[in-house]
Amino acid sequence: MSFFAVLFALIIEQVRPLARGNWIHASFRRWARWASRSLDAGKPQHGWLAWSVTVMVPALVTLAIHLLLWRVNALLAFVWSVAILYVTLGFRQFSHYFTDIRDALDDGDETTARELLAQWRQVDASELPRSEIVRHVIEYSVLAAHRHVFGVLGWFSLFAALGLGPAGAVLYRMSEFASRYWLYKSKTAEAAGESASPALQLAASRAWGVIDFVPARITSLGFAVVGSFEDAIDAWRNYTQRFSATAPSASENRNDGLILAATSGAVNVRLGGEALKAAPSPAPSPSLEAEGLEGEERAAIEIEATTGREPEVAHLRSIVGLVWRSVVLWMVLLALLTLARLLG
Repeated sequence: MSFFAVLFALIIEQVRPLARGNWIHASFRRWARWASRSLDAGKPQHGWLAWSVTVMVPALVTLAIHLLLWRVNALLAFVWSVAILYVTLGFRQFSHYFTDIRDALDDGDETTARELLAQWRQVDASELPRSEIVRHVIEYSVLAAHRHVFGVLGWFSLFAALGLGPAGAVLYRMSEFASRYWLYKSKTAEAAGESASPALQLAASRAWGVIDFVPARITSLGFAVVGSFEDAIDAWRNYTQRFSATAPSASENRNDGLILAATSGAVNVRLGGEALKAAPSPAPSPSLEAEGLEGEERAAIEIEATTGREPEVAHLRSIVGLVWRSVVLWMVLLALLTLARLLG
């Protein structure tokens, strides 16, 4: 049933995507805000308690509802899985910026492309050359595809195989959201006294790194399979060797770096570098918080420049093809697993 749940959720999301600033994502923000205000007292144990309540409680509620519906009727449990995947899974939650920037670059309107990139990432992109615009669009789009699609698919598939329904999808998305949300609040709400403590940020960051460890490698392997396999694996190996001695405290973005390294090899494009790391950010946009799960953290991607061709607009089409071929690969695997369970 996992295959059909994912298929229906993707179709519905393409036909009728969730509106930005919807009440579901707003509820997630209020829940995270309440947990940090009520439980975050600045000590490590308080940070882990606030994280557990923020992330584990929604996942457990999702599981309890699934088990209850399954006892009543399997079809109701299936509908519940589709509903949860509709909220947590999908391209339309982030793809509008990618499409608009690509169209602007196709029309030769680099000014609009820079403005859109600045709105998306909350950075100063006014001086970026065309190749750097393309490079960062590729990086952020690939990571968004991983967090909104492939990572969710991985955790959903694992939990569904164990009979736990869509709880894995909620666990993954809430963990990602909590890490990003509290980082954002720490940068924008200090004056109001609403910032998350360093202990809470550290707990959320470490938990997210662990939860995303396996999905990041599955996504990287998927890109290698549907792209240039040897080049992707070689870039993966080079990245791993380069950062094998990195201290744990400096490796929070290692999962992201691994995905970008594999992407670089899969489509032969040079990614990484320092272009936006030192760029001053404009005043925080109120829409960033309003977007909830659609936004991404403003932290720079920590990956040194890889080998490959200079980024070009044509690479954006290559990335679209890479992502969709990976989706097809996932769907084929889910279909085979579903068929095996039905026959078994």
